[in-house]
Amino acid sequence: MNYSEEAARRRTFAIISHPDAGKTTLTEKLLLFAGAIQIAGSVKARKASRHATSDWMEIEKQRGISVASSVMQMEYRDCVINLLDTPGHQDFSEDTYRVLTAVDAALMVIDAANGVEAQTRRLIEVCRARATPILTFINKLDREVRAPLDLLDEIEAALGMPAAPLAWPIGQGKCFRGIYDLRAEHVRVFRPGGERRSEAEEVLDGRDAAKLAARFGAEYAQAREEIELARAAMPAFARQEFLAARQTPVFFGSAINNFGVREVLEALVDLAPPPGMRRATRREVRPDEAKFSGVVFKIQANMDPAHRDRVAFLRVCSGRFAPGMRLKVRRTGKDLRPGNVVTFLSQRRDRVEEAYAGDIIGIATHGGLQLGDTLSEGEDLQFTGLPFFAPELFCTVELADPMKSKQLQKGLKELGEEGAIQVFRPSAGSLMLLGAIGQLQFEVVAHRLKTEYGVETRLAPAQYVGARWVACADAAELARFLAANRPRIFLDAAETSAYLMTSRFDLDLTQERWPGIDFLPMRESSSSCGQRLESLRTD
Repeated sequence: MNYSEEAARRRTFAIISHPDAGKTTLTEKLLLFAGAIQIAGSVKARKASRHATSDWMEIEKQRGISVASSVMQMEYRDCVINLLDTPGHQDFSEDTYRVLTAVDAALMVIDAANGVEAQTRRLIEVCRARATPILTFINKLDREVRAPLDLLDEIEAALGMPAAPLAWPIGQGKCFRGIYDLRAEHVRVFRPGGERRSEAEEVLDGRDAAKLAARFGAEYAQAREEIELARAAMPAFARQEFLAARQTPVFFGSAINNFGVREVLEALVDLAPPPGMRRATRREVRPDEAKFSGVVFKIQANMDPAHRDRVAFLRVCSGRFAPGMRLKVRRTGKDLRPGNVVTFLSQRRDRVEEAYAGDIIGIATHGGLQLGDTLSEGEDLQFTGLPFFAPELFCTVELADPMKSKQLQKGLKELGEEGAIQVFRPSAGSLMLLGAIGQLQFEVVAHRLKTEYGVETRLAPAQYVGARWVACADAAELARFLAANRPRIFLDAAETSAYLMTSRFDLDLTQERWPGIDFLPMRESSSSCGQRLESLRTD
């Protein structure tokens, strides 16, 4: 068994962007060009008959947005590609941050009319904190957009690293003629596409300047001038610089028209890194090690409403997974023999016969696994770096039907463990609190409680404006603090104590009174990049 060869075949990446940049559409078209699907759904009005393959949750179909990360696996050119489509909306950024801990590269999608937008900048910072290589796709060239050179300058400023164009648009909007592939030295002529991939593509020799000038006129002349300027002003693409997250290759296209997608797919196979070393508390784990290890980075309840299932998404970090093998859950010390293990194409599932480093697999669970859990073949490993940020918005939950309190408790427990919302249980009293990064999280949770658990709720704003997890090296001092502040102490889904504050002055005063207590704005499975990630929440 050659673990190194199997790991080298894997490409695991996340697609990130600001909302409406075309991320989910590009996801669909990558699946289409890889042959994983034959017809692409599109995010349409709520009465549309088809929706994006990657948007499986009912509320996603209604609103035409992604509110949960989805995982898709496909094969292309003898490579196994694990693609993770992340939410673009900032209210669900915590889910995206956790997904980014499970990938080896990111594909950043930019709207060519709007440039680098706010949420994209935040996600870029997360990638930079983890030194994650970034490929860039500038989308929507079939519309009236900004000049390519201006967009490249903005990308360089936002990423803090050079941009290296590997393709160039010929024209834009109504005068969009095609894409010049600078790697292959050919021009792919633009023809509007749709839900199916067309094999009737016209490709011209990019070195035949006279023929291209005669065919495309002023648009080609301008593109050629821009290419020469870009080559003079920007360093040539160097794969080692890209792998070190010091340079980003840039591609152009129109995902909705299937255009430029093939070049991105080829680049992911050719340029994106295979699985690398993963940091654990005791050592670094190599992907080609024979012993299996993996980490749970996402839990999703009710992916199949008919079976009320709960799936733990696990990134394989080393070795080979086979159904029925005995694994140790490091947090509990208990053994686990996963039987029902699957790979995904959104909701569609295929039973796993084997998986290697880089693969994303789903383990059916009934509460035995939590976010951040490490599974191994017996070694006491704990992978690091899975972040949980302190919420900024809080609300109370009231039942419309008091007879459904058990269903509410079950729903809140599962959604809290999933990370869809943070659920806080008071150390004194019974009033449950929900904590969120953004208001839309509350709406999604209320919708899911109703549709998935049959519980009608009323959510009301709470008096709290923030939370801090508390810790102290002196156990006796921590116990005194918890006892003295019991009305403000709540426990989260991981049974970790948090202090809830009614104002910033409240926290400042408490910190003065208890200088030996650490008030933490982020908790995680411990990571060297934890403070850098936290700075994103406070900047």
